[in-house]
Amino acid sequence: MVVINPTEQTSESNTGSKARFRWIYVVLPLAFLAATIILAAVFYAKLTPSIAYHFTGDTPDRWLSRGAFLGWMLAPQFFFTLLAIITVRLLLTGARYWSPESTPLYRLVPVMGNMPALPQLILLVAMLEFLLYNAYHTRPFPVWIIAIIILAAGGIGLAIFFIRTIRQFRRQQGKNLRE
Repeated sequence: MVVINPTEQTSESNTGSKARFRWIYVVLPLAFLAATIILAAVFYAKLTPSIAYHFTGDTPDRWLSRGAFLGWMLAPQFFFTLLAIITVRLLLTGARYWSPESTPLYRLVPVMGNMPALPQLILLVAMLEFLLYNAYHTRPFPVWIIAIIILAAGGIGLAIFFIRTIRQFRRQQGKNLRE
């Protein structure tokens, strides 16, 4: 095939290298959303009409209705899942204009799509503690310690991933320049 217009060649090569949306890019936000919905369904019948959500020491001092509490716990989970899907869609839309060799974006898409899972996990742990307290009057763990552990582990994991990706991308760019 003879290409007369140079823009036709560009558009053909872009459609061939277009990255497709894969659900694996947002699997963690979807899993934490599902876990939140399952927890809400399991504990709903065991909860009293008023739910304690704030404590001074070991004594609850703020209460919320059961429906409002579950709404406040489910709404951010839906928001973070939607944010993850939109982020991946935007990244893949922008990635159509770059070749896979010229950008590390294709390696970053799964990480960036699953990144909202960190706050989702913290919300899930907080919800679990509130549900356990209100259903069984037990507080097994402080949420702030779990939140610090999750954020530290996530930060370390992301730092390692980004350092490895940057090194690999620089190595590949150096190899391309030598050729």
